[in-house]
Amino acid sequence: MKIELHKIPIREVVDGFQDNAIEGVVAYGGKLDVRPKYQREFVYKDKQRDAVIETIKKGFPLNVMYWMVKEDGTYEMLDGQQRTISIGQYVNGDFSLDNRFFHNLTKEEQDQILDYELMIYFCEGTDKERLDWFRVINIAGEKLTDQEIRNAVYTGPWLSDAKLKFSKPNCAAYLLANDGGALLKGSPIRQDYLETALSWINDGKIEDYMAKHQHDTNANELWDYFQDVIAWVRKTFPNYRKEMANVNWGELYNQFKDKKINPEKLEAKISDLMQDEDVTKKSGIYPYVLTGEEKHLSIRTFTDKMKREAYERQKGICAKCRKHFEIEEMEADHITPWHEGGKTISENCQMLCKECNRRKSGK
Repeated sequence: MKIELHKIPIREVVDGFQDNAIEGVVAYGGKLDVRPKYQREFVYKDKQRDAVIETIKKGFPLNVMYWMVKEDGTYEMLDGQQRTISIGQYVNGDFSLDNRFFHNLTKEEQDQILDYELMIYFCEGTDKERLDWFRVINIAGEKLTDQEIRNAVYTGPWLSDAKLKFSKPNCAAYLLANDGGALLKGSPIRQDYLETALSWINDGKIEDYMAKHQHDTNANELWDYFQDVIAWVRKTFPNYRKEMANVNWGELYNQFKDKKINPEKLEAKISDLMQDEDVTKKSGIYPYVLTGEEKHLSIRTFTDKMKREAYERQKGICAKCRKHFEIEEMEADHITPWHEGGKTISENCQMLCKECNRRKSGK
């Protein structure tokens, strides 16, 4: 990774500054991509924005910024997006400070701001080097999500199209996944929807998928896949519940999309399990009814009181090997397993030594 420090006056950085909600933000004579198209919206609050200008007016040092040097000789902002936009908007007259716009300042005051030198590191390297470097960078206290970090590295026409579909407020992915009840959690603007779709389509290997498709002209494959997943979920589980937003639908779709499923039978099972107080993780019911794996459910455990009652009742004797143990050396177990109708109650609790319990559970 090659990193070089440059001191660039604000007048050069804000030259050609344009802030467009659709086309993104550019500066530095059109050579700096401050915010790639369809990236998350400006998130600075007025107080943070004003603090940037105050820092410059007083001549105090502003945190360093990082620009990525692209193959064509232009630049993309790695760190400093919101500070740069604050400066550009102020010079453009988009907001005032202490009731004075930039054009209300004296020529001397304007030059003081425009001549202020920003400390900017130019970064060059491979995709992996840039990604590793970018992971340690925060933007003025607004920590980036993992997907925003990936977006800064794997830029290109594919990502621009993907952001249009998955990353704008009320984007197509958000409207589709929330029509009839939310099937995803998180925020499109923080790239949660894009990250989820990428994780679904490539078994969690997000960076591999982005690297492979970086130079594709569009993200239609990802969008078509996402639509198929949502349609399958709505058809398979037509009765919406809020717990559905916490389910990994892509994993279930990939595994069961071609299998015959009876939605009515599934709904009957789901309804019973939703009423079962022993099931503490209700979102796990959906993968459970398809896979039959109890690990998804987080069955309620016995309380310390129940364990003590069973231990005293057994006089410290393991119910399996019949040897005596201290209570700390034992674990609670369902006499009648939960999947056979056994409840997590005192009468169904027995104490086993750790070895016997693990042998019984197949751990």
